[in-house]
Amino acid sequence: MSKLRCIIIEDEPLAVKVLTDYISQVPFLDLRGSFRDAIMATDFLRQHTVDLMFLDIHLPRLKGMAFLKTLTHPPAVIITTAYHQYAVEGFDLNVTDYLLKPFEFERFLVAVNKVKAPEATHPRLSEGLDSKDYLFLNVQKKKVKILFSDILYIESQREYIKLVTTRTTYLSKISTHEIETLLPPQLFRRVHRSFIVSVSRIDSFTAEYVEVLGVSIPIGRGYRDVLDQL
Repeated sequence: MSKLRCIIIEDEPLAVKVLTDYISQVPFLDLRGSFRDAIMATDFLRQHTVDLMFLDIHLPRLKGMAFLKTLTHPPAVIITTAYHQYAVEGFDLNVTDYLLKPFEFERFLVAVNKVKAPEATHPRLSEGLDSKDYLFLNVQKKKVKILFSDILYIESQREYIKLVTTRTTYLSKISTHEIETLLPPQLFRRVHRSFIVSVSRIDSFTAEYVEVLGVSIPIGRGYRDVLDQL
């Protein structure tokens, strides 16, 4: 298995230590360097190929988001910050994930697996995932089994999601980006930053919205190509 070459851009020594420790525990990650500001990282990126960056937002000299906008062909980016208010801007810049400090190793692993998945080829594992027709969702301190065929749509509710099924509605503390990794891509499509819909449950659609069981769900500007797939 080829490793993901990654770098850390972070000015807090303790945060660098935590990330370095987490990275060392993941076999498919290869840390190539850490930098206390974006200017130093820019010089490194000009001379080396990197697959993944762990990027803080509040950096000296050049802020993380401003730095990200300067990159023509950025690698995968996982934001690491204590400030939740930049999440929307981050996802508008197509970051892979947004980790709020302090985060546990389990949450870190969820984020890096999003980068690993497109490049990994595990036929047996893929076959097993494709054959599953359900997921277990944390709802009020218990895990609830939900059939994919029952799901109508999923809506972001800040740090929670509202998962609407044919039977009832569930509220779970998980992001839409995390739940998206658990759903079969051939059955579900993200049509908006805040919405994922079951393709088979779409009754009609226009350029601005899809309709699922009488509910109009907006289509985001960055997701118009989903219409072609539909």
